[in-house]
Amino acid sequence: MTRIAFIGLGIMGSPMAVHLQNAGNQVIGYNRTRAKTGPLVEAGGTAAASVAEAVADVDVVALMVTDTPDVTEILTGEAGVFETAGPGTLVIDFSTIRPDATAELAAQARDKGLRMVDAPVSGGEAGARNAALSIMVGGTEEDFAAARPVLDVVGSTIVHVGPSGSGQTVKAANQLIVAGAIGVLAEAIVFLEAYGVDTEAAIRVLSGGLAASAIMDHKAANMLDRSFEPGFRLDLHHKDLGIVTSAAREAGVAIPLGATAAQLMAAARANGDGDLDHSALFRTIARLSGRRS
Repeated sequence: MTRIAFIGLGIMGSPMAVHLQNAGNQVIGYNRTRAKTGPLVEAGGTAAASVAEAVADVDVVALMVTDTPDVTEILTGEAGVFETAGPGTLVIDFSTIRPDATAELAAQARDKGLRMVDAPVSGGEAGARNAALSIMVGGTEEDFAAARPVLDVVGSTIVHVGPSGSGQTVKAANQLIVAGAIGVLAEAIVFLEAYGVDTEAAIRVLSGGLAASAIMDHKAANMLDRSFEPGFRLDLHHKDLGIVTSAAREAGVAIPLGATAAQLMAAARANGDGDLDHSALFRTIARLSGRRS
């Protein structure tokens, strides 16, 4: 049995924490909104009243929170993880944050006698619920090996991609690809609808050829049905594209298609679609052509 503090029990974190509890670990969960600890408690886990309480006397601290400032505050703030976790504790950050911030936090963790890996995930709510996430991991080989038993419980594709910050860099590339694919799929559906094509039949045949993709499999139905219940909120993808464009600029890399996707996502958010699934980018694409969204 491993004692695991899991901080951040939202759409993704809650099912991940429950899987870890069901796998025979002792999971202590913390979330700013106390009610969100309910599923973990029902599975036999424990709810903590603070970060300090959650991380006291644990082997692993897992984080799944929204943005770089949230991770930084949880780790480095007063009564945070770096202040209260015991020597040798392994920190696994499942959040999606800036690669440079991750590398800096990992260095601070080492100075505090802790270990840290960045392990951002892809697969959305369905992947979290089905324990089928793709996990890209940055850190040392030794820390990756130590984290592997935890990662194996929540993921199906788990790859060590390099030193600290590398997982976040690969996740940024993932979000770049996904945003572009969602945008192009939306354009294709608007195009098909303009010609009165049977769009369901069109998607079925396109899915059998070179245009096939996981995005088409998982997001086309949302667009066809105009159903955008959030599996991954557009607000979060907007945040992730900010990470991508900033990191690309720092590296001197041009990402013209990515920059366009980022602007479209920003427009969708400005028009009030931030709380919808990121496939709701379709609504912005459709509006550009004066079509029903």
